[in-house]
Amino acid sequence: MRELRIHGRGGQGSVTAAELIAVAAFEGGVFAQAFPAFGVERRGAPVQAFVRFDTKKIRLRSQVYEPDYIIVQDSTLIKDVNVFLGLKEGGIAIINTEKDLSYPFPKGVKVITLDATSIALKHLGLPITNTTLMGAFAAASGEIQLKALEDAVRRRFSGDLAGKNIAAATEAYQAVKGAA
Repeated sequence: MRELRIHGRGGQGSVTAAELIAVAAFEGGVFAQAFPAFGVERRGAPVQAFVRFDTKKIRLRSQVYEPDYIIVQDSTLIKDVNVFLGLKEGGIAIINTEKDLSYPFPKGVKVITLDATSIALKHLGLPITNTTLMGAFAAASGEIQLKALEDAVRRRFSGDLAGKNIAAATEAYQAVKGAA
């Protein structure tokens, strides 16, 4: 079983991202589950969402404590929350930032930084980075295919909004693939 933990702030779409990643994984032929964890439910408060992937049915229902992957939607969370807690050696951390981070990252973790906010603003006109970071996750992890991600987005959003989200995800996917 592989596990993903998404760190964001209320209103950034962390829960939606987890749900769409799970749908895309299921469409790709694996079992997946997605679920959130909320502290104080208010816009801007730190939130977590989780996704599990496996080739067999998933019966585990606890939070994800030792993820293979993390997505950090807001790099300021690194100062407030130990987002790297439990991240497995060999894991991948995808961080939304336009800055070079001078943070002591855990040993053996691949860190991918991406200015997802600029990509989201370009395509959506809003700094909502969930689908952008989903594209980066697809490229970095191989857990989901871009086509399955597009299909999941089309199921969730309609018309022009779906197209804009797919464009943001595709740009992030290509940026991460190109950097690899």
